[in-house]
This record gives sequence, C-alpha cells and structure tokens, in this order.
Amino acid sequence: MVDKIFYNEASAAKLGWTPEWFGAYDFDENLLKKIRAFQREYDLTADGMCGPTTFRRIWAVRESKLEQFEKAEVREGGSNHIIYNNEYFPIDWHKVVLPFNANGLKLTKGYKKMTKQRKPKMFVSHWDVCLSSKSCWKVLNRRGLSVHFAIDNDGTIYQFLDMNHVAYHAGGKHNSTTVGVEISNAYYPKHQGWYKRNGFGERPIIEGQKVHGRSMKPFMDFYPVQKQALKALMKAVHGAMPWIPLECPLDKNGETSYALDAAASKNRYNGFVSHYHLTKRKIDCAGLDLKTLLEEIKNEDN
Repeated sequence: MVDKIFYNEASAAKLGWTPEWFGAYDFDENLLKKIRAFQREYDLTADGMCGPTTFRRIWAVRESKLEQFEKAEVREGGSNHIIYNNEYFPIDWHKVVLPFNANGLKLTKGYKKMTKQRKPKMFVSHWDVCLSSKSCWKVLNRRGLSVHFAIDNDGTIYQFLDMNHVAYHAGGKHNSTTVGVEISNAYYPKHQGWYKRNGFGERPIIEGQKVHGRSMKPFMDFYPVQKQALKALMKAVHGAMPWIPLECPLDKNGETSYALDAAASKNRYNGFVSHYHLTKRKIDCAGLDLKTLLEEIKNEDN
C-alpha cells in the first residue's frame, strides 16, 4: 500500500497531475480507491497507480470535459477564467473569450502540445502590428506561429491556447519558458484613420521613446482599456503561476528598463517582460511601463 502511495507521489511530480483530478484530496488510500474506480470505468488495469497509460486517459477525459463545460456554460462567448494545464483560474475582467466559446479563436497548429505540466518563468508582452486580434490570429495561423493570449482594441482578452502548451512567440530558446500575449496595435500612425473609422477612436501617440539606447520615431500606444485588460491578465497569470512574481526588469534608476535584460535573455529571470528584454532584435513593447502596471496590481491587493 505504501509503495503505491509513493509511486503516485512520484508520478504526480513527474507528469503534473494532482489528487483532485480523480476527486481525492491527498496521496492516500482514498486516492488509490478513486484511481481504481477510474481505471475500471475505462477498462484499465485497476491497480490504483497513475502510470503513463492512466495519465493519458485522465488527461483526455479532462480535456473533453473542458470543452463540454465551455460550450454549456459560456456559449454566448464570455468567461471569467483563463486556462492553465486544463484547469480554470479566475480573472477579474469582464471580456474574456476562451478557445471553446462560440466566438473563440482557437489555434490548431504552430505550437507544441504538452501533457506534462510545465512551469514558465516569464510572461512576455508583444504588440501584434495588426489591426485587430482576429487579424493577428489569422496571421499566426498562416505563419505556423502561436501565442497564448491576445488583447483586442476594445480590451477583449482572447485565449488562443492553454498556457501549458509551448507557443511559438518569443524565439527558440524562450518559447518553452514563457507565456505570451499579443496586444493589438498596428504601431504606425498612418493607421489612425482605420481606428477612427471603425469606432475605436484615435490612439495615443508615444514620442521621444528609446529602446536599446536608440531613439524611435513617433508610434501609436495602446488604448487605456487595453492596459487595464493587460493588468487583469497579468494578475490572473500570477494567480495561476505564483512562481512568476509581479516584477519586471528595471534600469539603474529603478524604473522600467527599455533595453535587453541579460538575465531574461538567458532564461534566468522570473517575472513580466516585454519582447525587447529577450533580444536586441525586437522593440516591442517599447513605451509600456510594466513597473507602473505591476505596482498598481500590488496596490489593488493591499
């Protein structure tokens, strides 16, 4: 009996499952009974141990139930959760659309599907250089790329895929250690007319910004509602992954850094970053004051 309990503890640590998956609360005799019942239901060897075969079966069952829950409970297209490792985590935002919602945007390729739980180190912000999140989703599909989230012009948060999967958004060595969001922003001021014609209003303009020590030409900023949505998303990601602290790279004056961060570029940083923190080849999201956003999140919790 004890050997089976130890086996399940080791299996859970390796594969990323918990007793709650089987309706239990601890690694004990009750869990063994619950696993046996599950194994009998699915014609598996009822030994009470969650090995690779039982894990694959429980994963498939949970994934199926996830889709059923979404279709039944949020058919109209709204949710107040995000998904990590086939589990729901709350988000304090009124416009969240998950992949299985009626108007959801689901990626079906361009990422690495994971069954074993992964623990990302960083949350990476990007601007998509597209006119909308739906346009971004189409571009990602065409290019065989992916990202976990997108924030549209009106602040709607789309989750494209489970945060446990490896999205191709940050570059080879950073993909497996990160979660990412593409924030809708066509970047170039020449696109202002499109936003006004489509009812979003004129975007703020950032001038005099530097990144990697180089001056940038004026470019469009995010809408305030997008920054509020980003705050809600960062807080929710931290809630799902508390080992990602509410911190960002800082410069010598203690303010948000707008340059390559040596630790982040080497995957030795835990926290919230912009894409330019990872590589000098990128400039997104220059002008996004991560420190201020994170401080506001902390203050809201006090």
